[in-house]
Amino acid sequence: MKDTTITQYIDRLFPQFEPALKTILAANALLRDFQREERLMQTGQNMRSTMLVVEGTVKLYREGEDGQEFFMYYLQPGDACALSMICATRQETSEVMAKAIEKARVLMIPIALMDTLMRDYKSWYYFVMETYRMRFEELLFVIDNIAFKAMDERLAFYLKKQAGDLNTKQLHLTHSEIASDLNTSREVISRLLKKMEQAGEIMMYRNYIEYLGKP
Repeated sequence: MKDTTITQYIDRLFPQFEPALKTILAANALLRDFQREERLMQTGQNMRSTMLVVEGTVKLYREGEDGQEFFMYYLQPGDACALSMICATRQETSEVMAKAIEKARVLMIPIALMDTLMRDYKSWYYFVMETYRMRFEELLFVIDNIAFKAMDERLAFYLKKQAGDLNTKQLHLTHSEIASDLNTSREVISRLLKKMEQAGEIMMYRNYIEYLGKP
């Protein structure tokens, strides 16, 4: 991880925050590092902090009773976890899981600050509202794909979104991971990926899938 201070992260990733807000965050927040595949948040966990991602990529998903994972969305540098904001503010337990898909660094803001930040700093208030809006829209995309699209359409949309969200056409995803994210079987995903390769939409390699479309 880079040797970057909290103030430097805030100035670079959250320039919209007013100076007084930056000062209070720098004085009270903590930086925490997470290794690849390490969980930042799990179902039933009591949330004591709100999380702002400053390095790396974090995956949020729901976990079923049988252990299956259902992909929701990614958080990247400059993003906040809306669900951690809600749970921390209302002192509720988490209903989702979050894990780092690469080395990640997160700014942890104590729950005790939330009321003060929302009340006294307009830039924080607007940031929270915009975070809620963005995550709600992402969840609508997920719901639309589940409710209104066939699995081949869902898979195509999923790969396109992965390429766009991760800013790469080389997707290091196994067939099993994709099946878990889309809540289907590995056999179905393997068959549909083969069809997409035959159609020239992707190329499959030993350790990754190359998305050939426009993200």
